[in-house]
Amino acid sequence: MNSASAALLPVDAALGWILAVLLAAAVTVVAVCRLSPDQGIGRGREVLFAGMRAALQLAVVSAAIGWVAHSPAGLPAFLLLMFAVTVRTAGRRITTDGTWWWTAAPIAAGVMPLVGLLLATGLVPPRGITLIPITGILIGGALTATVLAGRQSLAALRLRHGEVEAALALGMLERDARIEIARPAASEALVPGLDQTRTVGLVTLPGAFVGMLLGGAEPITAGAVQLFVLIALMAVQAAATAITLELIARARITAPAAHEDDPARGRRLRRRRRDSAPPDRTLGG
Repeated sequence: MNSASAALLPVDAALGWILAVLLAAAVTVVAVCRLSPDQGIGRGREVLFAGMRAALQLAVVSAAIGWVAHSPAGLPAFLLLMFAVTVRTAGRRITTDGTWWWTAAPIAAGVMPLVGLLLATGLVPPRGITLIPITGILIGGALTATVLAGRQSLAALRLRHGEVEAALALGMLERDARIEIARPAASEALVPGLDQTRTVGLVTLPGAFVGMLLGGAEPITAGAVQLFVLIALMAVQAAATAITLELIARARITAPAAHEDDPARGRRLRRRRRDSAPPDRTLGG
């Protein structure tokens, strides 16, 4: 196993230099081309910090994974930490108000039943060395689907607010009016998983397949495991997308108004309204 992984990517000084150059190139392109929402360099800093944070986190996890994988107490604690970080990340990616914690529902609903089924049927042994990577893959898929569905749905409701109001005027329930507008946008969250599944083996060789080959598994076994991962991810992402859509339709997950999300913008709007207000015509005004 060690010789196989070393043959693919030896961990030495050359790897460190290449990683540094690639990260610098990514930061430079994003900054020079101003690939940011405000046409500034904010995304460049985010790329830099994301790369440095990933290196630090992987170093810590790599050092701790041996103990966690074989510790009766460490395994559930680590899985709970993964879930908590995922919920926080998804919630803050979707909204900045206090409803972000509702993202725990779609993530848990997509991942927990499947992990429980795998353990109950014996397909996955209750050992950290197998449970951690599989749960991590499923949680990552739920995170992606939840964030995409949430952001797209809220954006659609914001842009097509008039259509929601028109549906309410016609007598539709608020939940039904909102879900009709948000459903097409939320369904876009399924596209990355669908594309990955359609093109597997033709365009890309996913990580689970390559990892098993490097570990010495037969190609047919590696293919079967990768097929399981892809199908499981589609099930998890479908559940996460559906529940995220329902939560947004019922206004459990909401987005703050523009002036609440950006205090500086809110001050400018209030100042503009005050400056454009008609003069006081009362007696003595």
